[in-house]
Amino acid sequence: MPRPVVRRRVATAPLPRIKTRNPAPDKQGPRIPRWKYDAVRRAILRNIPARGSGVAFSDLARLVRDSLPRATLVDLGSVSWQTTVVKLDLEARGEVCRIAGVKPQTLLRGRKRRP
Repeated sequence: MPRPVVRRRVATAPLPRIKTRNPAPDKQGPRIPRWKYDAVRRAILRNIPARGSGVAFSDLARLVRDSLPRATLVDLGSVSWQTTVVKLDLEARGEVCRIAGVKPQTLLRGRKRRP
């Protein structure tokens, strides 16, 4: 009787991860691979203006998807989830802000601003 084939996992070094933040003080952000964070962060900051009417959060995932190369998108997973996680982290760090009193949620670079 033939022996069953045993497949062994090849040991690889774990990917560096970043612990994301959340602007709500009672919540924690997830740990995500550093390369995903960096790619999505660059795409978000490329698409959110520092002045003007800002970008609607509902459009942000599409803009990020359109900004990333196909090779990155293949390994990224859910673009909308990654975009939300990184956007919340950038809010907590003060790199992007919601425009207060504007619906739908609209974003600009920098600290909180009033309409």
